[in-house]
Amino acid sequence: MTKTKEDVLAKIDEAGVKYIRLWFTDILGRLKGMSITRSEIEEVLDMGQGFDGSSVEGFVRIEESDLMAIPDLRSFRVIPWEIAGERVASIFCDIQNPDGTPYHGDPRNVLRRALTKAEKLGYTFYCGPEIEYFYFHNSSTPEPIDKAGYFDYGTIDKGTRVRKKTVHALEKLGVTVECSHHEVAPSQHEIDLKYQEALVMADFTMLYRLVVKEIATENELYATFMPKPIQGENGSGMHTHMSLFKGQTNAFFDPNDEYHLSKTARHFVAGLLTHVREITFVLNQWVNSYKRLVAGFEAPVYISWGRRNRSSLVRIPMYRVGKEKATRIELRSPDPSCNPYLAFALMLAAGLKGIEQKYDLPAPIEENIFDMNSEVRRRNNIQALPDTLENAAILFAESTLARETLGDHIFDSLLANKKVEWDRYRIAVTPYEWEKYLPVL
Repeated sequence: MTKTKEDVLAKIDEAGVKYIRLWFTDILGRLKGMSITRSEIEEVLDMGQGFDGSSVEGFVRIEESDLMAIPDLRSFRVIPWEIAGERVASIFCDIQNPDGTPYHGDPRNVLRRALTKAEKLGYTFYCGPEIEYFYFHNSSTPEPIDKAGYFDYGTIDKGTRVRKKTVHALEKLGVTVECSHHEVAPSQHEIDLKYQEALVMADFTMLYRLVVKEIATENELYATFMPKPIQGENGSGMHTHMSLFKGQTNAFFDPNDEYHLSKTARHFVAGLLTHVREITFVLNQWVNSYKRLVAGFEAPVYISWGRRNRSSLVRIPMYRVGKEKATRIELRSPDPSCNPYLAFALMLAAGLKGIEQKYDLPAPIEENIFDMNSEVRRRNNIQALPDTLENAAILFAESTLARETLGDHIFDSLLANKKVEWDRYRIAVTPYEWEKYLPVL
């Protein structure tokens, strides 16, 4: 991992890099950036790169537009393929005000603050997302390129070949991949990244989405992280595995617990279950996200936890003897189009709140919740996630946890942005309505 300015410059010259991309994200998690030349990089590494933030979603107003992109040396990497015939490198940046203070609209800074709070409690937060996506022929219609299903494998299948090229590209970028496979729906794929400290993993998630799309384009396909592109088929999720460590010790492991979960882990899970409804607005930030969160398509709808129960919102992967460090929890509701910096920050904040307040963890649910009727769910005190972006926004707007974690600027900007999205969706007249109502009304 690159740690010094000298390391960066040596790698640039060794690889013959001519351009360096400075990357950051807007509040919606869309990759933004600018390119500088080799001749400029030394000064930028020392001083940062100024830019106008007034046109970036959720950033500053036009009268206060000057911002600085400060490279994070740990994130530097040479892109292992040529772009327009040139060698290019990239580096993620933290955004600062001209006076050197962290910019309150920077999602990366939100995650840094959450991680600093965890560090003060003695914890390091690790994440390992399972990121699903679809391949289509183009971006106009969601036409699958195969009819394969879960774990299907065929060397002549184009999706499989393109996925393998993507894994190779990620590995060459230094993004460690644990496994990859075809998912349940036609044309749906998944590549799982090896767990990392949360800030590194948020950067890796952004790289992942970029590489998946670029390799698809090179192979005349279109890759999408849209949560629910095909009606009647499973949508794409970003099941996120999480753990807290104290030094080299997994703070979630207890050899004497039935589930091998420590009190810390139980409080953390309770925090997630308690606060997940109010942070769903960020974990599932699009109108389309809520077309995935419906019963019958493997996506979680009901708030519960269990071990083997994949209808639960939080799943506890089975413990393997000698693998104490692998003890973790899996939150199954986020989708792959969220802003990973904000999502990881809010997951951590909810879990830490549970630890700090010593929330009690309810009994696990090991039955298939989708098969339960409403009365059985009521008796088991099983609540549901919000079912539309509008309802998620209502819960988010009242969340003290979300406002404290994100800060007023991002909190208010997200609400304003999503109000516009919901209003545009609400007034749109769809093909469904033409088909259903035009002939009879």
